[in-house]
Amino acid sequence: MRSVRARAALGATLVVAVALIGAGLAVLLVLRANLIDQADLQAEVAAREVAGALATGTPYEDVELDDEEDHPVQVTDEEDRVVLVSKDLRAVTGTGATGVTPVPSASAGATPAPDEEDDGDDDDQDDDRSRPGRGEVSSDDPVFSDGTATVDRTTADYRFAAVEATTPDGVTLTVYAGAPLAAEQEAVNTVRGAMLTGLPVLLVVVAGVTWLVTRRALRPVEGIRQEMAAITASEDLARRVPEPDSRDEIAALARTTNETLTVLEASVERQRRFVADASHELRSPIASLRTQLEVAEAHPELLDLPGAVADTVRLQVLAADLLLLARLDAGEKPGSATVELGALVREEVSQRTRDRIAVAVEVPEGGAFEVNGSRGQLSRVIGNLLDNAQRHADSSVAVSVAADGRGVRVEVRDDGAGVPEDERERIFERFVRLDDARSRDDGGAGLGLAIARDVAARHGGTLTVHRADEGGAAFRLWLPGPA
Repeated sequence: MRSVRARAALGATLVVAVALIGAGLAVLLVLRANLIDQADLQAEVAAREVAGALATGTPYEDVELDDEEDHPVQVTDEEDRVVLVSKDLRAVTGTGATGVTPVPSASAGATPAPDEEDDGDDDDQDDDRSRPGRGEVSSDDPVFSDGTATVDRTTADYRFAAVEATTPDGVTLTVYAGAPLAAEQEAVNTVRGAMLTGLPVLLVVVAGVTWLVTRRALRPVEGIRQEMAAITASEDLARRVPEPDSRDEIAALARTTNETLTVLEASVERQRRFVADASHELRSPIASLRTQLEVAEAHPELLDLPGAVADTVRLQVLAADLLLLARLDAGEKPGSATVELGALVREEVSQRTRDRIAVAVEVPEGGAFEVNGSRGQLSRVIGNLLDNAQRHADSSVAVSVAADGRGVRVEVRDDGAGVPEDERERIFERFVRLDDARSRDDGGAGLGLAIARDVAARHGGTLTVHRADEGGAAFRLWLPGPA
């Protein structure tokens, strides 16, 4: 039962079984109701024939009771005494009386006594008001009942109809005529037997067909599973699972799986490249620092202390950048503190009094340029943009803050050579430096702009580069305002 095929086959079989059982019960009930209606009609017709004969004054002994085996008849009077029965009727149940022997009674065709004709006070008229009139058969619906009758030593089930009739001499009789239920029972039993015989066979067919169809439908899933197992075993993320030609959910699963593998392959490749580039960048300052220390150990007078300090600072900055990138890749949330970007820009510029090129600040007075996020990370973004601008500027660097739609825009401009249009996206990749920024003194590790864009994206903003009016590069940082 751990197999999807088995569960699908079992589920389909149970559903079909419940549906067929319900439908079979409904068919049997409808069939039985129809057959009982037919029996009721036959019993009513037989009862009304006998009642009509009695209502016309036919003597009991002259009433014709044809087809006694199929329609046994019992007639009772007002006191439930049996006055007429079928000739071969030996026992009966379900009628007004259980007797099958007629008792002496006035004949149906007897002439009433004069006092009986005149005797009819109001109370008697009220009592007889619901009964049929003299020489009439009741027009009301007959009363039906189930019972048994023994005709010539054969006992069977019957459906009895009770019809009242009043003889010409004023005697109200109740005629019970039966219709056999053997045909109804035989038909119901036949249909029930056919259903019980065919149901298991049909369920076996349903289970088998469901098993085969499900196996065929899940065959691509097995192919996907095997390929995923092979990818896991080989660690070759360049492989892809087979995509079926169908346009169903399994094909969508295969496409989604391949898209996931593509993203995972790119992520792993980026991680490998990141580790390789980080190792390369760390190797240079560590090797330089080690060389200087070894020289200083052998010849203390040759110690290049400023160079050792510079290499140590560069190593420290690189380690901090790598740590920040690791936190960003791990999904560290930027926080929800309120940061005033105008004040943050002024504070960052005020700490650059000894830089090679002074930075001009353009922040409107009285403006409130607030965003939500991490003050430390946003300060790092502005610092990286200013470092990049001062590194490539010829003589001027400017930073401006302004409202932009529902957010705040910070723009850092320089008058350097600018960024070629085909390089404006590549410079935001990690460890990417253009040809004129690859020297150890002038160029960094190629992480500043990558960190700046990652932090901007984490804060729901954007960072792009354009051509400045001064001819150099213009980096535009846009951050959304407080919600």
